[in-house]
Amino acid sequence: MNPALPKTLSRYLAKLFAVNLIFMGAILLGVIYLFDMIELLRRASKFEDVPFGVLFEMGLLKVPDMSEVILPFAVLFSAIFTFWQLSKRQELVVLRSAGVSVWQFLSPIILIALIAGVLMVGVLNPLGATLYSRYTVMENKYLDRGQNNMVAVFDEGMWLRQETREGYAFLHAGTIQLPEWRLEKVMVLFFRKDNQFDHRLDAQNASLKPGNWLFRETVLSLPGKPSQREASTTLPTSLTPKEIEESFSTPQSMGFWQIPSFVATLESAGFDSTRLRIHFQTLLAQPLLYVAMILLAASVALRPQRQGGTFLFVIGGILIGFFIFFFSSFLQALGASHQLPVFLAAWSPSMLSSLLGVAALLTLEDG
Repeated sequence: MNPALPKTLSRYLAKLFAVNLIFMGAILLGVIYLFDMIELLRRASKFEDVPFGVLFEMGLLKVPDMSEVILPFAVLFSAIFTFWQLSKRQELVVLRSAGVSVWQFLSPIILIALIAGVLMVGVLNPLGATLYSRYTVMENKYLDRGQNNMVAVFDEGMWLRQETREGYAFLHAGTIQLPEWRLEKVMVLFFRKDNQFDHRLDAQNASLKPGNWLFRETVLSLPGKPSQREASTTLPTSLTPKEIEESFSTPQSMGFWQIPSFVATLESAGFDSTRLRIHFQTLLAQPLLYVAMILLAASVALRPQRQGGTFLFVIGGILIGFFIFFFSSFLQALGASHQLPVFLAAWSPSMLSSLLGVAALLTLEDG
């Protein structure tokens, strides 16, 4: 049985990988931020009154959210770079000749990856969701100019905002019956374009038809005038049931700690929460995915060196990263369309990648 890895060596390997992870993450986020700023500038060029400082702030607000996608790549590339450094300095040769197994010198690196995964799920993801919500508000104010429809679901019912010819309207429904999209105890508040209240409409129930809302047993209340009762009335809309459901189940706007209670709220209202449940399970699987990235990076980097080894490091890392990314996206799409169970859609990429990495390392270690 091999002796435990000395603490000094463990700290050295952990520190080397942690520094490379921070460095690689900063580079990747910087590149993504640059391209995002270019896109924001392109969108802002349609208007003359959008300050550059606002766009700069909007770009920063999206950084924590983007890090969720970037971090697995950062873990993979920083691991490959760490192993390349150790190999270049002949430190790997010394470790192997001293009888240190691959599992021993990988353990401190895996520990750092696990810590990074837990911090991403428990801290960075909730922070990213909060800042992304602020980004959405600024985007609607400066770039979309209030043209976006917004929906929110609470225990007390659903709130919906949509544009009208005269301005905009807020619709509230106490209960929702799906899949008919029949709303009960409906209240609609109408506002003019200058944000001044115009009138209120109450209805016993409403239903979403192609191109309009149909309200039944309505009471129209105008300021300073008697209420008017009507059997039915309509409100033009471009919304569809699919658009409404997608708007309030956007994973980006929901932090890790908020997802379970919001899923319960959606399901009690009769909405499909599959996308959010897949997102929640995917977040839970992130630490394991980071470990899988370490194992796969080691399986690529620890192979016998030949001429052009550095080039193979880079190409191998890029291919592995993009394969896992597209494989994960494909499985999540299958899960969202109910063709795959939520657990398999979320956990399969991490579990299969880990098993593949372990198998490759066992082959290298034991022949």
